Amino acid sequence: MELRTLRYFVAVAEELHFGRAAARLRMTQPPLSRAIRQLETELGCVLLLRSPTGVALTPAGVLLHEEARALLAQADRVRARVSDLAGPVTLTVGTLADSAEEFGTRLAAVHREHHPAVRIVIRESDLTDPTAGLRAGLVDVALTRAPFDDTGIATRTLRSDPVGVVLRTDDPLAHRDGLRLADLAERRWFRFPDGTDPVWQAYWTRAADDTDRRRDGPVVRTAHECLQSVLWNGTVGLMPLGHTLPEGLTVVPLTDMPPSRFVIAWRADDTTPLIRSFVRITQSVRRTTAAAGTAIRAG
Repeated sequence: MELRTLRYFVAVAEELHFGRAAARLRMTQPPLSRAIRQLETELGCVLLLRSPTGVALTPAGVLLHEEARALLAQADRVRARVSDLAGPVTLTVGTLADSAEEFGTRLAAVHREHHPAVRIVIRESDLTDPTAGLRAGLVDVALTRAPFDDTGIATRTLRSDPVGVVLRTDDPLAHRDGLRLADLAERRWFRFPDGTDPVWQAYWTRAADDTDRRRDGPVVRTAHECLQSVLWNGTVGLMPLGHTLPEGLTVVPLTDMPPSRFVIAWRADDTTPLIRSFVRITQSVRRTTAAAGTAIRAG
C-alpha cells in the first residue's frame, strides 16, 4: 500500500462521498475511484459500500481508516524530522514572461500541501532565454514555451496553444477571421538580440525570410516590448491566443502556424526526487485544470 493511496482512502472515508473527496484532494473523481478499487483488490476485501448518495465504511474500512490515519501521521512526523535535520530546502523555478501565472494559485497551493518545508524561488526570464535560466544552471526546473534547443534538457508538454499575429486595431488585416504567414511577408517583424537560441528565433520570426527586413525590425527582449513595437511602429508580433492585450491591439489566428507548446523542463542529468515531484504535481494540476475547463464548457 502506498501512502498516497492511503491518503485517498482517508479522504473518502472522512467525506463519505467520492465527489467531495476528489475536490478535497484536488483531483478528478475517476482516478480516485480506480485507486480505491485497486486498494480493495490488493487487500482482498470491500472497504466501502457504494450508493447513489455516497458511501459507507464496512468493518474492514473502519479498521483501515483508523490504521491509515496513524500511519499517515507517523509519515508526516518522519518527514518533518528529516526536513529539520537536512535544513531548509529550496527549489528555484524559472519562468518565461508570465508563464508562472498559467496555473494561477492552484499549483502553488498543491505544491505547498505536498512539500510544506520547501522554499520556492521564482526567477523570471525574458524572451532572450527560452530555457528560463535552466541551461545556465540558474534554476532547477522551468515553466516555459517550446520549441528551443533542448539538448540535455527533458520536457513534458502541459498544453499546446494556437498562435496568432498581433496587429493594431486599425490595421487592414485586423478584422480578418484568420491569416496565413504569407499574408505577412511584406511586413516588418520584430527580432531578438544576437545570440538568442536559433531554434526559438526560427519559430517566432518564421515569416521574416527577407534578411534586410528582418535586420530592420526592432530588437525586443520582453513580451511587453514586442507589444509596444506593434502599437507604436506597426511591427508584426506573434503570441499564443488567449492573452489579454492592451487597448489598440488585437490578435488574429494564424491558420498555418504550428501551435506553441507550454512545457515544464528540467536538466536531463538532474532528476532529484524534489524535481521529479514538482514535475508530477505540475502535470497533475494541469490535468485537473483541463478537466475542470472541459466540464464548465460542457455545462
